[in-house]
Amino acid sequence: MIRSLWTAASGMQSQQKSIDVIANNLANVNTTGFKKSRADFQDLMYQNLKTTGSPATSTTQVPTGIQIGLGSRLAAVTKIFTPGDFTQTGNELDVAIEGDGFFPITLPDGTTGYSRAGAFKRDSNGQIVTSDGNPLSPSITIPSNATKINIGSDGTVSVQQAGQSATTTVGTIQLASFSNPSGLSSQGKNIYLPTDASGTATTGTPGQNGTGTIAQGLLEMSNVNVAEEMVNMIVGQRAYEINSKAVTTSDEMLQTANNLKR
Repeated sequence: MIRSLWTAASGMQSQQKSIDVIANNLANVNTTGFKKSRADFQDLMYQNLKTTGSPATSTTQVPTGIQIGLGSRLAAVTKIFTPGDFTQTGNELDVAIEGDGFFPITLPDGTTGYSRAGAFKRDSNGQIVTSDGNPLSPSITIPSNATKINIGSDGTVSVQQAGQSATTTVGTIQLASFSNPSGLSSQGKNIYLPTDASGTATTGTPGQNGTGTIAQGLLEMSNVNVAEEMVNMIVGQRAYEINSKAVTTSDEMLQTANNLKR
């Protein structure tokens, strides 16, 4: 069986995975804090029919060998942590990170997840929580009689309570940073978990240790560029099509060989 059938088939599989990644990016074009992904590919192993540098005669060497590639494969899907556009909401509990960093979130199993989505709410106990009800870490509780919430650029959360002119500090939003954010494991629901590749989280006050600052009343939107993704989709579609043409051509060559006896 000629190699081109399997080589072209591997190319079709690679382009299908590329379209899968692009489709997920486009599906999350309006997801708060979403970071787009990029598919990285590698060429597969090569068959050496003639080794480069092998002796041609007793005094000469082969300057270039004969290597035939066997296709491509998906090597990695990398998260791109470039900042997304900010949209002004005016909501007191909507916050965006200006720069690097993640919000630490306490998950139901007690572990800590990390998120870029700052669309927070108050639960029945006054805790600041995510849309899924998971509280910030460390937990911050807003008094029930609070009439105004202020969140400073350093994460300080203060409230003005009914009947009082002075503000009261109720907590500080912490930010976490990683040596390799692309090594984080995406869990869905805007949550990332650390891995050995990402390194451990370094948590501290916003604006310190390389983390960004907090902006109240803003949300960071997805960093997906629709025009760029559409171009990538066209390129992927055409690459898939040309690989399918290689399969068809290989099949026709086999058919011609089978018909030689007639």
